Amino acid sequence: MAAAPVAAGSGVGRGRRAAATVAAWGGWGGRPRPGNILLQLRQGQLTGRGLVRAVQFTETFLTERDKQSKWSGIPQLLLKLYATSHLHSDFTECQNILKEISPLLSMEAMAFVTEERKLTQETTYPNTYIFDLFGGVDLLVEILMRPTISIRGQKLKISDEMSKDCLSILYNTCVCTEGVTKRLAEKNDFVIFLFTLMTSKKTFLQTATLIEDILGVKKEMIRLDEVPNLSSLVSNFDQQQLANFCRILAVTISEMDTGNDDKHTLLAKNAQQKKSLSLGPSAAEINQAALLSIPGFVERLCKLATRKVSESTGTASFLQELEEWYTWLDNALVLDALMRVANEESEHNQASIVLPPPGASEENGLPHTSPRTQLPQSMKIMHEIMYKLEVLYVLCVLLMGRQRNQVHRMIAEFKLIPGLNNLFDKLIWRKHSASALVLHGHNQNCDCSPDITLKIQFLRLLQSFSDHHENKYLLLNNQELNELSAISLKANIPEVEAVLNTDRSLVCDGKRGLLTRLLQVMKKEPAESSFRFWQARAVESFLRGTTSYADQMFLLKRGLLEHILYCIVDSECKSRDVLQSYFDLLGELMKFNVDAFKRFNKYINTDAKFQVFLKQINSSLVDSNMLVRCVTLSLDRFENQVDMKVAEVLSECRLLAYISQVPTQMSFLFRLINIIHVQTLTQENVSCLNTSLVILMLARRKERLPLYLRLLQRMEHSKKYPGFLLNNFHNLLRFWQQHYLHKDKDSTCLENSSCISFSYWKETVSILLNPDRQSPSALVSYIEEPYMDIDRDFTEE
Repeated sequence: MAAAPVAAGSGVGRGRRAAATVAAWGGWGGRPRPGNILLQLRQGQLTGRGLVRAVQFTETFLTERDKQSKWSGIPQLLLKLYATSHLHSDFTECQNILKEISPLLSMEAMAFVTEERKLTQETTYPNTYIFDLFGGVDLLVEILMRPTISIRGQKLKISDEMSKDCLSILYNTCVCTEGVTKRLAEKNDFVIFLFTLMTSKKTFLQTATLIEDILGVKKEMIRLDEVPNLSSLVSNFDQQQLANFCRILAVTISEMDTGNDDKHTLLAKNAQQKKSLSLGPSAAEINQAALLSIPGFVERLCKLATRKVSESTGTASFLQELEEWYTWLDNALVLDALMRVANEESEHNQASIVLPPPGASEENGLPHTSPRTQLPQSMKIMHEIMYKLEVLYVLCVLLMGRQRNQVHRMIAEFKLIPGLNNLFDKLIWRKHSASALVLHGHNQNCDCSPDITLKIQFLRLLQSFSDHHENKYLLLNNQELNELSAISLKANIPEVEAVLNTDRSLVCDGKRGLLTRLLQVMKKEPAESSFRFWQARAVESFLRGTTSYADQMFLLKRGLLEHILYCIVDSECKSRDVLQSYFDLLGELMKFNVDAFKRFNKYINTDAKFQVFLKQINSSLVDSNMLVRCVTLSLDRFENQVDMKVAEVLSECRLLAYISQVPTQMSFLFRLINIIHVQTLTQENVSCLNTSLVILMLARRKERLPLYLRLLQRMEHSKKYPGFLLNNFHNLLRFWQQHYLHKDKDSTCLENSSCISFSYWKETVSILLNPDRQSPSALVSYIEEPYMDIDRDFTEE
């Protein structure tokens, strides 16, 4: 917030005030013009020299100036605060002064966060800005940290009430005054010290909220192993405190995002990984390990995530927290929604809940409730939702970290999945009124809604939990696991080993497992719903890895393929993200599965429908290439099988007939190579490179690789750009070698998803990159000498 210039006072006043400040300036030299005092304070704040604090002025000067500038007496109060907060004071008077300052700032902060702030007049300054400018923030930091100082072997102590007032004032200043939060973030010793203030329940919420804001702007991630007695601190949190602490953990265990798109390219990620190997684990990884070493930490998170609303904290403690939320936060928006719901239901229940005004102290008491008053159920639910989405986020991040297998084992042991299954209908995907969803300044479809955020976080957790892990079968119940076994038996194929190894005591209970429940809501989701993308991703993760016929049939029997085709063809979905997730899911569902292709042909039963389907595929190959890959792989397998059922599908299926044509394959191959370059490869579009390789590997199996390369060369010439495609492909394959030959996980994924050994992948790439221009399978044989450009450095633009 920029300071506006203050008009100079009368000549007599100007002279008197200038004389009063001469002594305060010490040896800095010169004396300020009163009209520029705030500018000079700002300059001193930036440089650390000159005017920096109220103590550099006399009280007489500040009082005189306040009459003109209307500073609400804040500089004078800071002068008194400094005088009463020295090391040998008892802090009694200090606390009284803080009580005077606090309401001056809290009303301003509340207006700020609720977007009710009005433009101030040009000649006035917000109280929080004046408080900071006259050194209030630095003084409060010093007061808070007094307990770290020892006098004659004894550490100083300040009361929880005083700490609470200091934290409240600091937070309100951070909310309203630009730059304060960043300055606090630079004080690493102060940030670490703040964690120790969370040991007291009286100061916990204020401390946690301030830490969250500070860590949100801190350039370097804090290391939790530097927090004194972290294990003891976290272990002593009650469940309510632990849930709120997850807001802080969300910042400390997630890798920092640079915000630069270039950093998301595979080139940049590989460079960063090489750098990380030399530097050791990142701060986020260290923090994850620190948390996992705390006894019972994951177990308590699982209990929080699966706790029913009826098991949550009682009315009194919840209302206490709502009182805190009223003064703090970005939680102000949540409280807005909670209070509206409470008022609606209270009118029906004839129950009254009265919250104190902003800035009211604890002496005013908790909201008054009669013994017959009951907290509205919608408010209890919203409260639990706010907790659970933070907890689920932390669990999701831990599931994707270095200790993934350890976290997986603990999550299974503590029955997170069955617990979430029991909450699915009543909380996670509950039916609700529109009023319970909408927050201040948002609409019913806004992704910021707690209800919607919880659903998305839940789906992300399922995706991380199922992805390439045998524990995915915990998403089923015993009856559904038996169904998988029956499918394998009927098809006369071996039962999946992971199904046999699943601990039946840890699976879902009830009539339906979590996967089946997800499929049910997925099929009912409106066409424009933002959940479709996440639902498809969660179900697809269940199918990822080595293809399982039983898994596919389990989903096919529940109408998933028909639902996907309806969304792609009949609803003509326009969202690129949703289309990509549906194409990926369709590919995993149909891969190598004759029954799936029969179902496809039954649904896409007219040329008109098929043309709509092809239009969707061709509209963006980045989105649809995984389906193209799966159909191409399936065609290759079917053509090598001697089976009447397979022969029937090959002769009737429009999609297989379309993909089997060489012109179709060449068209896909040309476009897949043309839409990517080494400098623009990301985790999202690198699949285009691998799909192009699949087409060429299958051509190599049939000894048709030279034919495909020759056709690519002709297509280049027809576009009047000889060499541009094959040079690009050569560079892409060089990068492919660097990227995949050093990453075991990626290579395993390629092998499992394609059923082509990774050695064959490597051999094919080596053959294509053979420098011998006489080799009929080498790319260089098809690039004319004048157009050769295969040795360009990857970092060149």
